[in-house]
Amino acid sequence: MTALNKMMDPDGFRARRGKTVRLRDWSTRIKRLYRDKQHYHDLLQEQVNALSKLQDRLYAHNRYSLLLIFQAMDAAGKDSAIKHIMSGVNPQGCQVHSFKHPSAEELDHDFLWRTTRSLPQRGRIGIFNRSYYEEVLIVRVHPEILRAQRLPAETASGKRLWRDRYRSIVEMEAHLHRNGTRILKFFLHISKDEQRKRFLKRIDEPEKNWKFSKADVAERKLWAKYQEAYEDCIQATSTSYAPWFIVPADDKGNARLILSQIILRTLRSLPIRYPRTSPEHREELLAIRRELAE
Repeated sequence: MTALNKMMDPDGFRARRGKTVRLRDWSTRIKRLYRDKQHYHDLLQEQVNALSKLQDRLYAHNRYSLLLIFQAMDAAGKDSAIKHIMSGVNPQGCQVHSFKHPSAEELDHDFLWRTTRSLPQRGRIGIFNRSYYEEVLIVRVHPEILRAQRLPAETASGKRLWRDRYRSIVEMEAHLHRNGTRILKFFLHISKDEQRKRFLKRIDEPEKNWKFSKADVAERKLWAKYQEAYEDCIQATSTSYAPWFIVPADDKGNARLILSQIILRTLRSLPIRYPRTSPEHREELLAIRRELAE
């Protein structure tokens, strides 16, 4: 058990199935979980070390996999959170995928196809930096993207389009859960003012210029539409087996500690262990040991 167990309840950030989600009712900043910078680093390192040990056991057990989905508005800190939290994980047991604009081949398949190909194998942790949820978020905000998907007319123009996509996602995640994949979905909840500050920082600091473009400002103007899309999406797809967590992200340190604690709790809940050695194999190992010791 880590020190953070006594400081926070991860379930306080969980979106409950059937409950209306209004993001304005969820804080983007909470009381700091650390005293100072050194305390933050100590807490995070404790989390990273514990995660590394559990990931090793998950890999050896080879029955379960873990899928972590990160969604957020621009500059909410997805990339840095993944970098810091997963810093101690063996690269062989972790796969990170970032989904950008779909290719021509991907557009010729259903909306879940390209992400399904990247699901984690048993024993692995898969990380989706953005995911199939973009298909009910950015595609909803930008109808022109939907038109490029060449859907049948009765599907693309139907009023039930988004509800049907939510249903497809929920059913797919239930299928994955039944087959051993545990899914955690994180919405990094940043305020519009904090995003503005981070955008200004990206402009003012030359080494961060590459992270910023005029397109980011254009998307910022659609803030209200994105908030509505996220609310409907989270409300429709947060389940007991694939929950959404709305993580306050104005403080990056707090967000990383909350995220790591939720991930650790899920891994600890799994009945994972190192494979047991049979008596015959143990005898064989002892014989090899005696030979090597001569």
